[in-house]
Amino acid sequence: MATGIKDKVAIIGMGCTKFGERWDVGGEELMVEAFEECIEDAGIDVNDIQAAWFGTCLEEINVGKSALPLSVNLRLPFIPVTRCENYCATGTEAFRGAVYAVASGAYDICLAQGLEKLKDTGYGGLPNPGSNGGSLPWQWWPNLTAPGSFAQLASAYSAKYKIPMDDVKDAMAHISVKSHANGAKNPKAHLRKVVTEAQVKASPIVAYPLGLFDCCGVSDGSACAIVTTPEIAKKLGKKDFISVKALQLALSNGEELSFNEWDGDHFVTTTIASKRAYEEAGIKNPREEISMMEVHDCFSITELVTYEDLHISPRGGAVKDVLDGFYDADGGVPCQIDGGLKCFGHPIGASGLRMIYEMYLQLNGRAGDRQLDNPKYGLTHNLGGFPFQNVCAISIVGKYDA
Repeated sequence: MATGIKDKVAIIGMGCTKFGERWDVGGEELMVEAFEECIEDAGIDVNDIQAAWFGTCLEEINVGKSALPLSVNLRLPFIPVTRCENYCATGTEAFRGAVYAVASGAYDICLAQGLEKLKDTGYGGLPNPGSNGGSLPWQWWPNLTAPGSFAQLASAYSAKYKIPMDDVKDAMAHISVKSHANGAKNPKAHLRKVVTEAQVKASPIVAYPLGLFDCCGVSDGSACAIVTTPEIAKKLGKKDFISVKALQLALSNGEELSFNEWDGDHFVTTTIASKRAYEEAGIKNPREEISMMEVHDCFSITELVTYEDLHISPRGGAVKDVLDGFYDADGGVPCQIDGGLKCFGHPIGASGLRMIYEMYLQLNGRAGDRQLDNPKYGLTHNLGGFPFQNVCAISIVGKYDA
């Protein structure tokens, strides 16, 4: 019978580039920048790595369609390297490949790396989806945009729970202010300016009710992790190391697009994946047991409804929790303590690993000015696709339980 992966895999090293408009380097240099920090942190030699997973979403503007660039640029020792892509969960998907490989006993030490070089499109937004015959041909939904589709969550949420839209907008503004305050303390974040609620509410509307500060930016970045077994971690002299408590993935099956009970106010995949993750990690009361979170705040309303899908806030209760400061840095469950997508931007292949990187720093007491007091469990959440058809990835990490 399957028992999950709780405490079967240790994270012994992580690295992360500075995110931003990295015109100074290409994707190859970003890979090396993150990897150098990671392998130094792990205290091993590159020849100790037995397999690697490389997450990059948009090959048209990155380093190609295969995993070969990772092997070449890191001078990996002729080992298996797999390129993976799963929308915005791509970075966590690479991590999942490396973690499962170690947990299965197939390899002793594995690398997971994510990269995206979005600014090289030459314009501000994401590449036109489906322009090269991808999975979402643009002619199917000629007027569909990411802000437009996610903005509908706010209307659906307000209507379902009979919460005035002004209150929802107040909560969204608070979310943005909170994340920017956290990001201002992070030297690797793209945007490091504190903003006020007045500035957020006065910003130009992108897709009502989402304004400019409700939307995450576009940036370049890379992050990576080296994982092994707890036994090997101990032999390497690692003490109080971080282990994976749970790792779950849920994909839409098309149900949300059908006529059913889904009201368009939340994400079915997150609701399901989080329950599985808590069961795998042995967590009974996530509101009390989760110490911190990094969730997929592509838009502030996405973060708001995710609080409920993660079973931290009750249904219809996230607005109150947000306005009460429950998710602030000094609140019950700090969220986006590193600034989140809102301040890092969203280089798709890198975001999931960047989130785990922050949990790793916090659990090791190495987060500097944003360090939390004695965190136990850190949760990361990625959501890729659109509200009505998406993929959700959730990881939970914490100190290894001997």
